[in-house]
Formats: sequence, structure tokens, C-alpha cells
Amino acid sequence: MHIGLREANQQFSRLMKAVRGGREVLLTERGRPLAVLRPIRSSDKTKAAIQRLEAAGFLRPANKHVGLPAWRPRPVRRRHLSKTIRQERDKR
Repeated sequence: MHIGLREANQQFSRLMKAVRGGREVLLTERGRPLAVLRPIRSSDKTKAAIQRLEAAGFLRPANKHVGLPAWRPRPVRRRHLSKTIRQERDKR
């Protein structure tokens, strides 16, 4: 599918539906090819790409595979936010 940038901008959601359906979309600017939108195929390719980036030194693997701690709201009782933030920082 070939489409100009202006039309692609106006019909972006239709293009994304086409991409989700497995089609490639060639974006053109004044009749010249500019970019291709295509679906990401497989997670295996993603893992291989990450491994290539790690081997090239662009990525560094995590030391620990631990999730983030559970979020807990901080109670604020009629204080300025800046004072509350300062107190939280001082506690650390």
C-alpha cells in the first residue's frame, strides 16, 4: 500500500488497522519513498535484536531481575508539597 504523508496523517487510524492486519504501508513524500510501516513479526526476532545490541555494546543486561517495589501513597496533611518532598528526601 502506497500513501502520501498528508493522506497518512489524515487517515492514521486506518493505516494502523492495515498494519495490524499484516500489511506493509509505504509512506511517500512528493512521490518519493520515505518510510515503511510494517508490523513487528515475532518476539524471537526481538530477542535476537536485543542480543545483537548487547553484543555490540549498545545495551547492558540487568544485574538483577527483580520487579519494582509496590507503590504506596504518601499521606499529606495540609502541608506544602515542597516541604513534604524535602522531608521525604531527608528521611533517606
